[in-house]
Amino acid sequence: PGFRKGKVPRQIFTKMYGEEALYEDALNILLPDAYEKAVEDTKIEPVDQPKINVESMEKGKPWVVSADVTVKPEVKLGDYKGLSVPKQNTRVYQKDVDAELEKKRESQAELVLKEGKAAEKGDTVVIDFEGTVDGKPFDGGKAENHSLELGSNSFIPGFEDQLIGHKADDEVEVKVTFPEDYQAKDLAGKDAIFKTQIHEVKTKELPKLDDDFAKDVDEDVDSLDELKEKIKDDLKDQKKNEAREAIEDAAIS
Repeated sequence: PGFRKGKVPRQIFTKMYGEEALYEDALNILLPDAYEKAVEDTKIEPVDQPKINVESMEKGKPWVVSADVTVKPEVKLGDYKGLSVPKQNTRVYQKDVDAELEKKRESQAELVLKEGKAAEKGDTVVIDFEGTVDGKPFDGGKAENHSLELGSNSFIPGFEDQLIGHKADDEVEVKVTFPEDYQAKDLAGKDAIFKTQIHEVKTKELPKLDDDFAKDVDEDVDSLDELKEKIKDDLKDQKKNEAREAIEDAAIS
């Protein structure tokens, strides 16, 4: 009562809320322009919002406010004149496309039984085996119905080679020597004998390269020709990316 609408005498406002409230309002009004002027004077390029710190705000004295802000880093170019990088070959050859097609065929291959035929490198055999060292069995030396691709080098060196030429139902005594760096230290460097029973011999049957194959491996194409073109385009993009990375590496090395 007795005040005009929106007008409160300063002494009463100060008594009720304190001078700090007045300072805060004044700071909020003055700060944006002061910050912009400081940015112009220092010729910096901020990249985010500043963190404002009020250092001092005393009655009758200049206010001191600081701002922490991230700025664009200064980039200095080195001596780039006369810099040369090796030219990169980005050409895609037919053999590259054929190689990718063959990978896709391999991924779609099916294993079929080889009735009465000997196992060859690349075939898969289903075997039981039991290994001994000095006539005694050891941990991990026995398995049943284990599928093993001959030539995959997933077994002890020499094991797979000794199954090549054998057929289903053959019993084979496989003799090998564990590598010196074998993970099981108690077996490293030791001779072992594996009694092996071959149950099945299977070979890979690759799908025919035709339109049906193309649609099976890529739903976005309708023909083998389209698949070849897509593979070629993908290889081009890949080679361009590799070339760009090689040039960048050469330029900064």
